[in-house]
Amino acid sequence: MFGGGGLNPRKMQQMMKQMGIDVEELDAEEVIIRTGDEELYFDGAQVTKMDAQGQETYQIVGEPNVRETGGDDTEALEEGADEADDDGGIPDADVEIVAQRAGVTESTARQALEENNGDLAAAVSQLE
Repeated sequence: MFGGGGLNPRKMQQMMKQMGIDVEELDAEEVIIRTGDEELYFDGAQVTKMDAQGQETYQIVGEPNVRETGGDDTEALEEGADEADDDGGIPDADVEIVAQRAGVTESTARQALEENNGDLAAAVSQLE
């Protein structure tokens, strides 16, 4: 980042702290980046959050998997699509993720996802 290839990590953190940059490792289970025609999803990626003078930046290190979406978010995903349950078109995989993260039953997780138009983060926040 600063060309400090030979610096030890502790020294680098001290320098960043002096410059007002806070660095935090996040324990992310999955990261999803959606574009108009595909999703990049990272399982077990290393995620670092940096806060420099109030501006937050996230760095993702890992190998992405790609799912084509065809430009329509409601279209079933080609690869690894746990087909949507008949209730509201929410994929079962999304329901499982929310249920695990929030520590609730799958039916409660599905209801929260439906109320938040399938937004996983919003559903988890609502349930916590």
